[in-house]
Amino acid sequence: MPLSSSPSTEKPHPSQRSLHGLDWFIFFLADVQTGFGPFIAVYLTTEKWTQSQIGLVLSIGSVIGLIGQMPGGALVDAARSERLVAGLAIGTIGCVALGYAAFPIFPIVATAAAFHAVASCVLGPAIAAISLGLVGPLAIGERLGRNARFASLGNGTAAAVMGTCGYLISSRSVFLVTFCLTIPTLLALSRIRESEVDVARAHGAIFRETPDPQATSVVRLVRKRPLLIFAGCVLLLQLANAAMLPLMAGVVTTRSSQWAPVLIAFCIVVPQAIVALMSPTVGARAQGWGRRPLLLIGFAALAIRGLLFAIVRDPYLLVAVQLFDGITAAVFAVLIPLTVADLAFGSGHFNLAQGIVGTATGIGASLSTLLAGYASDTFGSSIAFLGLAGIAAVGLVTILLIMPETRQAAA
Repeated sequence: MPLSSSPSTEKPHPSQRSLHGLDWFIFFLADVQTGFGPFIAVYLTTEKWTQSQIGLVLSIGSVIGLIGQMPGGALVDAARSERLVAGLAIGTIGCVALGYAAFPIFPIVATAAAFHAVASCVLGPAIAAISLGLVGPLAIGERLGRNARFASLGNGTAAAVMGTCGYLISSRSVFLVTFCLTIPTLLALSRIRESEVDVARAHGAIFRETPDPQATSVVRLVRKRPLLIFAGCVLLLQLANAAMLPLMAGVVTTRSSQWAPVLIAFCIVVPQAIVALMSPTVGARAQGWGRRPLLLIGFAALAIRGLLFAIVRDPYLLVAVQLFDGITAAVFAVLIPLTVADLAFGSGHFNLAQGIVGTATGIGASLSTLLAGYASDTFGSSIAFLGLAGIAAVGLVTILLIMPETRQAAA
């Protein structure tokens, strides 16, 4: 069956094989990506790298990941097969993992970090595009909720497996495990039937009897006021959120150094469990309630979390506060790509729009740790947490007063 060049007017009916293939692709992809988290710093430290060298390599990946968001989305929009793009990106990440394991020298590791960042810039848009191409815009909310659940389960499973391998074997083994996990990831991707991923629908296009150049204009998309408002809200989200856990980890370590590793591990696991439990419900509610009520809940939970971090002194109660992180993560894991899909509907540039919001995400996250670190050193951690809570409150007010509802009405 040939790929369609225009979105079908019929309601999509993807097979269970494709839907389950997407489930397991996301699960194993989360496993693969987990290997490039804090394990990199641990591994390079065991290889006698200095902290400045490690920081430089991480910065290379961060900068490339930031500037590559919009080009990555545009590349996925231009592709005729999102599966092929995703497969090439996975293969690249597998080679990167081998590079880390085999040659832990600066030129190789820096190059590997750059290629990993480039691959990651296309993987996020590709997953959302495949999902949209399979189920269509009216069912994408529930699909994104399911995606978030499998990603969360994959992250938790991989963290446990890789942490165990790193402890029992060596920190190098984490990257060998990562390489091995690319194999089931690619097998799961192959289960998604190419013929069921409508290419034009995956790019956010709609069928028109007469082509409308204005509706599909890139310039019109990037100047779209609701998209720019939402990108600003996402920047505020990351500005408030990205520094909270690292800052709290430092506070826990000073108050209970003996139990700090265990407490921090729980602070990571608890939100992942909440995301796995809540995400499908968030996706379903987003179609019934609309997007704005859930966005307000996500920002409110973030503001409450920051406030509680500022006033709670017991390090063990801080773990309970992380429940609010799970609520925020569950909401925005679903609502960010879902709202972008709403705003890019009919443009044919869904993935470019994802890149615009992804750039805002990167800017907010980068500034968050810098500003929160300065505030903590200068005024104390409580003031830093109150500042982060205040930023979240600004995001909440912005959604309440300025951001329009974006839900598409059912046909």
